[in-house]
Amino acid sequence: MARPATFSRVRSCLNASRADTPAWIPPCRRPNWRIKRPYSIQSQEEEIAKLPNINPDALSITKTTTPKALSPPEELVFGRTFTDHMLSIEWTASQGWLPARITPYQNLSLDPATCVFHYAFEAFEGMKAYKNPRNEIRLFRPDRNMYRLNRSVERIALPRFDGAALTDLISRFVRLEERFIPSSRGYSLYLRPTMIGTQRTLGVGPPGSALLYVIASPVGPYYPTGFRAVSLAATSTAVRAWPGGVGDRKLGANYAPCIVPQLEAAKRGYHQNLWLFGADELVTEVGTMNFFACVRERGSGRKMLWTAPLDGTILAGVTRESVLELARERLGREEGWAVEEKGFTMRELAEAADEGRFMEAFGTGTAAVVSPVRLINWRGRDVKCGLKDDEEAGEVAARMKGWIEEIQYGDVEHKWSVKI
Repeated sequence: MARPATFSRVRSCLNASRADTPAWIPPCRRPNWRIKRPYSIQSQEEEIAKLPNINPDALSITKTTTPKALSPPEELVFGRTFTDHMLSIEWTASQGWLPARITPYQNLSLDPATCVFHYAFEAFEGMKAYKNPRNEIRLFRPDRNMYRLNRSVERIALPRFDGAALTDLISRFVRLEERFIPSSRGYSLYLRPTMIGTQRTLGVGPPGSALLYVIASPVGPYYPTGFRAVSLAATSTAVRAWPGGVGDRKLGANYAPCIVPQLEAAKRGYHQNLWLFGADELVTEVGTMNFFACVRERGSGRKMLWTAPLDGTILAGVTRESVLELARERLGREEGWAVEEKGFTMRELAEAADEGRFMEAFGTGTAAVVSPVRLINWRGRDVKCGLKDDEEAGEVAARMKGWIEEIQYGDVEHKWSVKI
């Protein structure tokens, strides 16, 4: 099969060298990218590099004989409806990546001793395909998802892969499932690339086999009736991530431990947790999203956009990265904002609220793009985040959502939008 024109462009993005560590990361917390850490599979790196990588030209397709009926778009619930097919690629330590297959959606058959069940050898990504009224289908920054998935799997001794080749296969998979993507604004096809260790063993070590698969779920707008600002419970008794851990990787093992604190916050009437870290109560993430705060500088009144730095405890969200780049270009350069990746505390936010300097706050992620925040409960008080009682979103959150969606749906041509 011929590769689409985007293949070479995506490959060049993925093969670009890693940028130098930003200056805002304190020296004591700067990662040394050159260190070969013992927890990676780098002891086998030379042998693994010689094995076959993913080859899109070897793809085989077996179409379903029982196509599913389409659900009415207004009835879609996130992650409950799935398409007709799935994409699967197996890997073994002796053969490398085997030919990719698109098959009817089906259950997996795994031995009870499979290592993923016992030692959490699992990593995943979340990305979307968008269709506009011109019937164009687009992916949003797939090279960033591929880069992040490779960083995640190498941290847990699963095999790396050619990200451009997987993007090519995902594009073909999405084309096959095109009928499941509504063309209305706010709707999309959610894609879940997942890699698991599949070796049948109770021994603890690098898996000798793995499975990379992609499933797809049509989804509707995160806010079907418009923005709804959420309330947060500032949480320091439970920790989402810590220095030297895996909070900066998209591993399933990071998510399950957050459910109980979320349930506890819900019992108190709050939608999500705002994760605080350390004695200073540094603000990190909100639920499963990155967190942004808009604050006016004391004295000068200069507008500032803050988010926590990528110090090893923060997940490098694709939407986070996009918000920062757009903010530096459109808010910083054109409107004089200070856009900063920096450590800041919950006390600083509370003081800004008390002094009338807290303008707004929002979370960012693939599902919602942006999620406005109304208040944060901290040490027995509700810290208001700048919204008026009749407002559901601040100006920056609303503008960011609009800017990103016009790129995702192809209203404006942009390098981040990959037409397939």
